[in-house]
Amino acid sequence: MTRTSTGTFVEVDTASGRVRGAWRGEPGEASASAAFLGIPFAEAPVGGLRFAAPVPKAPWQGVRDALEFGATAQRGDPGVTLIPEPSVPGDSTLNVNVFTPAPSTDVALPVLVWIHGGGFFAGSPASLWYDGGRFNRDGVVTVTISYRLGFDGFGWIADAPSNRGVRDWLLALEWVQENIASFGGDPSRVTISGQSAGGGAVLTLLGMESAQHLFQGVYAISGALGDVTPERAEKFGRELAAAAGVEPTVAGFSSLSEERVLELQKKATELGPDSLGSMIEDGLGLGPAIDGELLPRSTTASLAAGVGADKPLVIGATDDEFSMVFAEAEKKLRWVPKSLLLKKFGIPKQQLKPYLAANAAVARKGTARIAGRYLTDQMFRTALVRIVALRGDAPTWVYRFSWPSGVFGFAEHCLDVPFFFDCLDSIAIEPLAGPNPPQRLADEVHGGAVAFITAGEPGWPRYAEPERATRVYDTPSTMMADGYESVRPLLAG
Repeated sequence: MTRTSTGTFVEVDTASGRVRGAWRGEPGEASASAAFLGIPFAEAPVGGLRFAAPVPKAPWQGVRDALEFGATAQRGDPGVTLIPEPSVPGDSTLNVNVFTPAPSTDVALPVLVWIHGGGFFAGSPASLWYDGGRFNRDGVVTVTISYRLGFDGFGWIADAPSNRGVRDWLLALEWVQENIASFGGDPSRVTISGQSAGGGAVLTLLGMESAQHLFQGVYAISGALGDVTPERAEKFGRELAAAAGVEPTVAGFSSLSEERVLELQKKATELGPDSLGSMIEDGLGLGPAIDGELLPRSTTASLAAGVGADKPLVIGATDDEFSMVFAEAEKKLRWVPKSLLLKKFGIPKQQLKPYLAANAAVARKGTARIAGRYLTDQMFRTALVRIVALRGDAPTWVYRFSWPSGVFGFAEHCLDVPFFFDCLDSIAIEPLAGPNPPQRLADEVHGGAVAFITAGEPGWPRYAEPERATRVYDTPSTMMADGYESVRPLLAG
């Protein structure tokens, strides 16, 4: 036995040492679960380790409290965010949080590992939305992981290991393989999931040969791939160094404070109204980069080559991920011709009319709405369709989240996350979803995720030619053929 329960606390042995977590509810009750927060899987990435590959945490003596969230790579006040993801100060930012209904080696439950989003430069695993209690209720051990963000995690440095944030994911998943059995989890039944940049992270891992032994299934929510080209990554790193007046080396960047790098990074990645076109064309500025080593080619090229084809995948997006970008300008944009704005965003002339025709219902709602749908399609939904096509006959299930927020009137970015975690009673739900979001829909979304994690399929037909079966989450939820047909004009030519 690796578990010792004493009142409200519970202790578990890990490979590095013993940790003390806390019960929520009375042990033995159906709804009870134990939370182990802030367990370090790596040494603090400071000093000589700041721009190094992560180093596994050295063993400790005695019992380590795991009662509060660990430090986060996100620093300071993140401002107004769609998901409440707090920053926690401290150096030891590489940690995991484990939520389990049965912290014992006597059981072997399926495991969900969650990677948070935030554009690869923000976000935090300390969000109350990511609490695994509801998954625990349904027999799933849940782990949320942290990783280095922004330039520290993904920036090109001439003499530093590339993709340090990706290496953090890999080491965290290795920690799960080595330790999760002590928390009641089965290391052979790990599903990785994430949203936005986290969705891109799990797709990146799906396309990595070196990661295949670390998980058995993937659930990608609104995945935004990085796949930064080597040339763009190096250009960004050299320009940041030049702006700081240092050499683009570990020594050069180490001479800069964390605050100074964040200041330079923010300035280099700021997006104004006139730069949306470049974001559509070039994608994210910082993120997993094709380095010829850890990521020898793009994720799409890897998937086309059959990497990850044996792994079941659930993939989907909300209908209007980024339409909120134009919400405040809706009245002004109503006087702007739809075709003129879409041309400004770079839509090819031969795609314009077919795209407007395929999205006529959205176009009738005004220029702001069709602009938001186009941005959504280019950033998320076209990539989804391409990924599914590249996987061919690999086991894949596709969904759309279409339920319109009571605040925005459409299904915006992040809206589906509290439905996935079945946490509609958590904090800060109303600003995103409006009052009284439908619990029945949360039961469906969360239930499908539990079914996939537990049994390897979410409960609706696979996506396959020619039907292209798609689950549409709404009130009521339905099945439809080719749920992403409206983006296909953007794939032509």
